[in-house]
Amino acid sequence: MKALPDKAGKVRLDKWLWAARFFKTRALASEAVVGGKVHVGDQRVKPARAVNVGDQLSIRKGPYRYLVVVLGLSGRRGPATEAAELYQETEDSARAREALAAELRAQRASVPDDGGRPSKRDRRQIHRFTGRGRA
Repeated sequence: MKALPDKAGKVRLDKWLWAARFFKTRALASEAVVGGKVHVGDQRVKPARAVNVGDQLSIRKGPYRYLVVVLGLSGRRGPATEAAELYQETEDSARAREALAAELRAQRASVPDDGGRPSKRDRRQIHRFTGRGRA
């Protein structure tokens, strides 16, 4: 893997999160850091903080929480295969995330599907029944 560190081997946290593909844009990564969704160690940090190899990051995206260890530094967003080599997720984190995903799937399955929005045909039948609109 070609890790491309910025000047003197330092990469900003928001830039690293973007390059590692945790966030689609640097602005979203920066917003997450400022919002307290990303911690280095157990400390809240700023987007401009330099990331070092070996740092442990806690990243919260929606209901999921990732605990990752930084393995490499990159200041550019490359292919997903290269991005995956920049970090390693802890086994506990992966297990907890999979368990939460299974729980959310089960909750979604228990909610009846209402079919979404009515189709054009359904809407015409509703209008005929309620006496609204054209016949």
